[in-house]
Formats: sequence, C-alpha cells, structure tokens
Amino acid sequence: MSVVYHLGMYLLDFLMNIGSLRSKKLKQAVEGRKELFDSLDRFRKSHPSPLVWFHVASLGEYEQAKPVIAAFKEKYPLWAVAVSFFSPSGYEQVRKKKQRWVDYFTYIPIDTPVNAKRFVETLAPDKVLFVKYDLWANHLREVKKRGIPCFLVAASFRKEQVYFSWYGAFFRRILFRFDYVYTQNSSSLKLLEKIGYRQCIQTGDPRFDNVAAIRLQPTPFPRIRNSIHQPLMVLGSVWQADMDLLIPWMNQSQDRQFILAPHDINPATIHRWQQAIRLPSLTYTAFESAETPPNWKVLIIDNIGMLSSLYQFARWAYVGGAFGKGLHNILEPLAFGIPVLFGKVRQVSKFPEAGISQQYGCGFPVKNGKELAEVLERLTDAAAYEKSRQGAKKLLRDNLGSAEKTIAHIKTLEWKEG
Repeated sequence: MSVVYHLGMYLLDFLMNIGSLRSKKLKQAVEGRKELFDSLDRFRKSHPSPLVWFHVASLGEYEQAKPVIAAFKEKYPLWAVAVSFFSPSGYEQVRKKKQRWVDYFTYIPIDTPVNAKRFVETLAPDKVLFVKYDLWANHLREVKKRGIPCFLVAASFRKEQVYFSWYGAFFRRILFRFDYVYTQNSSSLKLLEKIGYRQCIQTGDPRFDNVAAIRLQPTPFPRIRNSIHQPLMVLGSVWQADMDLLIPWMNQSQDRQFILAPHDINPATIHRWQQAIRLPSLTYTAFESAETPPNWKVLIIDNIGMLSSLYQFARWAYVGGAFGKGLHNILEPLAFGIPVLFGKVRQVSKFPEAGISQQYGCGFPVKNGKELAEVLERLTDAAAYEKSRQGAKKLLRDNLGSAEKTIAHIKTLEWKEG
C-alpha cells in the first residue's frame, strides 16, 4: 500500500499542474508552492526560537485551530507559530491580513518522501499539531523519525472511514504516529479504542471556543445595522440547491429583510438569484458605494470574511450546504443565540453538531419548502422562539473550553516524558 500511496502523491502533483491550466484554484495551489522551501528557509533563519507547527486542510479547520493556537501561546509565549494549509481556499484567505498569534503561513508541499523530508528538516518544529484530519503519511513519518512530539487535535471519526476498515492497515499506521489524539466526541474515542489506540482523550470541539470569541467582538458594521428596519434572517453559505428552497418562500415574505451570503462569490450566480428574487435587492458592493445607504429587502454579500459577524443582526438563520457537499458552520449563528435552519443532513455522523443542535432545541433540519415555512411559522411564537434561544445559549455554554483542555493536557505530557 505504501508504494501505491507514494505513486498517488506523484500523480496528484502531476494532475494539479495539468489542472492549473484551467482552474484558478489549482493555479493558486501550484503557484503558491513554487517558492515554498526558499520562503520557509528564510522564515526559519529569522525565527530561530522554539516552534510549533499546526497543519490544517483549509479555512474551516484554521478557524477550528485558532482557539487552540491562542491557548498554546498562553502556555508557550516565546514560541513561534507556523501554520500550513493544503487548500488555497484557506491559505489565500488568511495570508491577506495579519493573524494574531501566527508568525508564518505556508502551503504544505505534496506528500512525496523527498518533499516531506525537506519540509520537516527546514521547518524543524519542536511540536506538531494536526487539526481534525488531512493526515499526510510521509510528513508524519518524518516527524516521528525525529522524535518530535506530535498530536492530532479536534479529531472526529466515523466508522465508515478507511482507518477502521479491513483494508485500512496502512492508514491506521498514520494514526499510530501521533503521540496523543484529542477527540471532539465519545464516538470517535470508541473507534480509536476499537483499533487498539489508547493514547486518546475527549476534549471537545474548539469551534465552540472560536465562535464564542467572535460573538464577544463581532465587526460592528454600523451602516448595515442602521439600514435594518424589519426582523432579519441571515442566509449563510448558501448554494443553488438552498436557494431553490428559499427563494419561493422569500418572495412571499414582505415583513422580513434578508442578508444573503453565497458560499461561492460568482457574479453570474448572484445576478441569476437577483432575477429570481422579487424583493428589492442589491449587493454589498453597491450598498457600500452609495453616498446614502439605499433601502433594501435583500442584501447580497459579494465578498468573503463578513458572514460570522453578520449573524449578530439576525432573528433567525439558515445555513447552507447540506443538500450538496456538506453542511457549513451552524455554530456561528448559534453562538449569537438564534435558532438555525438547515437542509436535512445526509450523513449525520459527519456533522454531529446538526444532531446536537436538534437535541438542544435550537437547530431545525428541513427538506422542502413546506417544512421551511412550518418551522419559521412555529418560531414566530414568542415562547417557542425564546425556548430556542435559550437552547442555543446552553449549547454554547456546555461546550466551551476545548482548546484550553487540549493544551493543558499536552503540557502535562512534558512532565511524564521528563
């Protein structure tokens, strides 16, 4: 299997280069890796201090890592922090502005043996933390060979994953390279124990810590606030399948305003949605450029980075993605204490927060327009709405502290090793 894996990495590299001729995203991934090692070498020479390396797949996992990074810096204030990404949708977004606590961002190179050896040798980390998934066999092998403490944090496993299958021996060995695994839930813990991995503990999901921090200091957007005159619903990270459900209902809703945030900012898609929506709508770009803020019923966010703070204005939220590749972040609106609707999730085990939100009475899956209208009608009742709000607040309270628990436990391991 290792031979197949190595060949797969070379094939991945080849296909990314070919695909970059047509895909903007792949072009960013290929171009961004061209000067990777020279940049890494310059950074390490200018930061000779002890260093922790965090690896994340993309933007969502980086948001999950942020409270863990903050907790790490509290315990290790003199250490440098480097964060690697696999996907350009994460790397290209965060590198645009300085991120608190992080000294260096980089792509991770394609996981060939040569690349992995050079990357680990050059970065020379003193601790390594991978976040959730995106585990690369050769990089982890190089870390293990050097005896560098290595941890998997915010891990969430499902029984159908390759690690737990009869043919998954090669991938199970990747898991066993971690000195300790910190899981989001008890079901993940049980799956690890079932394959004989005992160095694990449940510390929860650090996304709760992250959304709690956003709730305390959201971007204020006073111009938007002053233009809201009716109860507002935020439609976050929506796709076409979500809008097929939402637009007919929106067109009948004269007593509400909507902020609509597409998952992908595509002018043609936004124009198509504006044509289908019969309420007065405009893009955020047009709204911001107007001397006097124009009246609107639907404000369409045509940039990235605003959504998490926009939930502060909402009475209800809908979060997209469940009808396609997967449900997006429902914890962001829940942190503001508002009920959240979303498409009926196909793989419940892949998005445990959807089930948990239902248990707390603040998350509502819908599969068609009829269910959407019924849920929102129920939530017009003051008592039902307040019950949902209190459920969201309790959900957040009950799940805070994951990042601190994780880093505190890592710190205790140093005493045992010494």
